[in-house]
Amino acid sequence: MNAPNSVTVARIMLIPVFMVLLLGNVPYGRWWAVLAFSIAAITDSLDGYLARRHRQVTVMGQFLDPLADKLLVSAALISLVDLNSLSAWIATLIISREFAVSGLRLMAAARGIVVPAYPLGKAKTVAQVLAIIIWILSGTKLPAWAGDLIYAAYFLMGIAVALTIVSGFDYFRRLWPLLADGGINGH
Repeated sequence: MNAPNSVTVARIMLIPVFMVLLLGNVPYGRWWAVLAFSIAAITDSLDGYLARRHRQVTVMGQFLDPLADKLLVSAALISLVDLNSLSAWIATLIISREFAVSGLRLMAAARGIVVPAYPLGKAKTVAQVLAIIIWILSGTKLPAWAGDLIYAAYFLMGIAVALTIVSGFDYFRRLWPLLADGGINGH
């Protein structure tokens, strides 16, 4: 396994650590969970950079990298729902979009079409990560000057939900004509 794929696998392995820290009875667990989540989110850029820089882009990496992103975000959202901190409809909407776009990408791959991450999709991921971090922190004891963090959490989650919807439609708009009957390869 090359270095970029090792980084991706390490990101996936951080997910249960993150969940234990967030959901378990761990002193300062939310703070440690934010650290684990942040490391996993930041290394998303690292594995892609390493793969391109060292010309080590692999089919395995192209599969694992977006899977790691979706697993991390899904685990965080489900955990927040479990903590009664986040509405289930928000988690369901975001996770459903991820499955739908992944399905489109799989259909495209079966037809030999490589689907890059579109700018709206990248913006959606950044918004989701920031929203989750702030959402987790809003449930901690904070200094009085940071007491309004919940408003920032709602605002960022609203942006994340909006970008999730818009970017999902963008993927369908771009890919559906290529994948519909009579599209590429006539399947």
